[in-house]
Amino acid sequence: MPAVAALAMLAACGWPGSATPAAAASAEQSINVAAAPVRVAQTPHGPVGYRVVGSGSPLLLITGFSAGMDDWSPAFVDALASHHRVVVFDNAGVGMTGALDPLTITAMANQTSALITSLRLGRPSVLGWSMGGMVAQALAVLHPSQVSHLVLAATQAGNGKALPIPSAAAAAAASTNAAMVLGVLFPPSQATAVKTYVHGILEYANYYSAPAATKTAQTAAIQQWLAGDDPAGHLTTDIRVPTLVADGTVDALDPVANDQLLARTIPGSQLALYSDAGHGFLFQDLASFVSRVDQFIR
Repeated sequence: MPAVAALAMLAACGWPGSATPAAAASAEQSINVAAAPVRVAQTPHGPVGYRVVGSGSPLLLITGFSAGMDDWSPAFVDALASHHRVVVFDNAGVGMTGALDPLTITAMANQTSALITSLRLGRPSVLGWSMGGMVAQALAVLHPSQVSHLVLAATQAGNGKALPIPSAAAAAAASTNAAMVLGVLFPPSQATAVKTYVHGILEYANYYSAPAATKTAQTAAIQQWLAGDDPAGHLTTDIRVPTLVADGTVDALDPVANDQLLARTIPGSQLALYSDAGHGFLFQDLASFVSRVDQFIR
């Protein structure tokens, strides 16, 4: 994800410095993930940095490639936290979370399992975005007693049958150029969604993302998953918890055929596709997606 300096520059270029309606609404609420303190859980798989906000049934959010927990739109997290106790955290090697060597999707799933145990979340609902959706799948097959519902957003199966990530889109996602990253998260027609998202994540006081070495290791882990070389990727047919697969119809990083494959692979899963939306559909179509998630996991 882009550096905060680059995002601040984008926000300054013709975008008002005052709070957007979404930011203003967030400020009026007592639920505010951007103001929640970062805590550290000590687990057998190393320390894990996290935030927790809201109350109700537990909902764990697993973020994607190169992202820190500051890449979750505060409006998105706060909306979910109006009905759930939401936990966001950093994957291995990001922020205050300890690195793993080797870094694999399975290793990240095991670290996530250790966090669930440490925080005594019991059987939370789990929402994974992009690479986080791969981790969520591995968590559900390796630690089934720790997942009650599974929401897989803009992600791929790990059985070796998924279409590859288009090379140009992958390069853009890994770029340090903020505009290029945002260009693969949102389609060109969604300038308002881009502005809202950028203003949202700038609410975090000390925005950060994954260091270069972690991004390299994550790339290798993703490639291993997509190639079917992570054993957990072949076990998704064993998932028996209610599962929702969702994405935008014009996701530049994850062709819709992959969402359809994933939905067919996981028994009884539901598929939700959002028109004229991309990899960041969950922020672009925030109201409708949060409502869908709420109804699904209640």
